[in-house]
Amino acid sequence: MTQTHLWVRAEQRDNETRVGITPEGAASLLERGFEVTVEASDTRVIPTDAYAQVGCTIAPQFSWPDAPSDAIIFGLKELPADGHPLTHRHIMFGHAYKGQSAGRILLERFKAGGGTLYDLEYLTNDAGRRVAAFGYWAGFAGAAVAVKCWAAQARGEVAAPITPSANADELTHELRTALAPLDTDHLDALVIGALGRVGTGASDLCKRLDIPVTGWDMAETASGGPFPEILNHTLFFNCILAGPNTPVFVPKSALTAERRLRVVGDIACDPDSTFNPVPIYSEATSWEAPALRVHENPPLDVTAIDNLPSMLPLESSENYAAQLLPTLQGLGEDTAVWQRAKRLFNEHLLDI
Repeated sequence: MTQTHLWVRAEQRDNETRVGITPEGAASLLERGFEVTVEASDTRVIPTDAYAQVGCTIAPQFSWPDAPSDAIIFGLKELPADGHPLTHRHIMFGHAYKGQSAGRILLERFKAGGGTLYDLEYLTNDAGRRVAAFGYWAGFAGAAVAVKCWAAQARGEVAAPITPSANADELTHELRTALAPLDTDHLDALVIGALGRVGTGASDLCKRLDIPVTGWDMAETASGGPFPEILNHTLFFNCILAGPNTPVFVPKSALTAERRLRVVGDIACDPDSTFNPVPIYSEATSWEAPALRVHENPPLDVTAIDNLPSMLPLESSENYAAQLLPTLQGLGEDTAVWQRAKRLFNEHLLDI
C-alpha cells in the first residue's frame, strides 16, 4: 500500500491561528504509517517544535504548492486568492457549495489544476452528521462578539476591534466587566438552531452572563415565516446551516419596523450565499471592525465573522482535532467519509 502523506500547511489568513491536528494526533498518524509534514508557522497556536518532537517533517511555511504531487494538503481556512490552478488534494473549509461567488472561483482553480477538494464542512458519517465541527466554539465566540457590540451600543459607541482570549473563562470575565456598569434589565437573546453545536455554544455564553435565552430549532421555524417574534429580542443569533429551503429570519423590512432587536449575530455567516436568511447585509465583518451598523435610530448592528473559533484558538483547535482524528486515520483507506466528500466535489465540479 502506498504511504499516505499528510501535509499540514501554515494558515495564510490574518487572525487565523487554529490548526486541525495536534502533535498527539500527528504522532498517531505516524504510528499508523503515515508521512506527516508540518509547515513552520510563528502564528499557529501550537508551536512548530511540538510537531517536530513527535517526528513530523518540518517544511518552510507556505511551501505547500511545491509539495509532492501525492501529498494531501490539510488546512482550515481559504487559500490565497492568486488564481493559480490547484493540483493537489486539499482538505479545508472550501465554502464552495452554496452559491458563494468566491466558491465558484475556487472550484474553477481545482478544475484547471485537476486537484480535489475534501471540504471539511461536508465530511459526514453514514447518518449524514458531520464528523467534526468547530460549531460549539463558533457559537460561543459569536455570541461573545454580539454582546461586545451591544455593550458598545449601550455606551453610544460602535464595537472596537476584537482580539483572541487565552480561554473561555478569560473571555467571560472580560464580558462581565464590560456589562457591569450597564443597564442589562432588558437584555435577552433568541437563538435559532438552539439544539445544534453552534446554538449550544451561543446559548452557553449567554447563560454564563445571565442573559435569558429563548431557543428555537426546526419545530419553531417549520411554518416558513415571517417571524416577528425575532424583533422582540435584543440579540438574535442565526446558528443554522442555510439551504435552499431555509426561510428568511430578518428581512430588510425589519430595519424600519418597531423592534427591540439591536444586534444580529449571524454566526453561520454566509452573506454572499443565495440562501442567506439574514439579507440585511452583504459582506462579512472583521476582527478590526466586528460590527456593521445597518440602521440608526434605533441602532441595529450585524456581526458576521467567518473564523470566530480563532478567538479561542487553543480550546477550539484541541476540541476539533480530537473529533476529526478518527476520520484522518482512515484517510489512507479511502473510507466512506472521504468517498462521499469526493463525490460531492465531483458533482459540484460538473456545474463549472
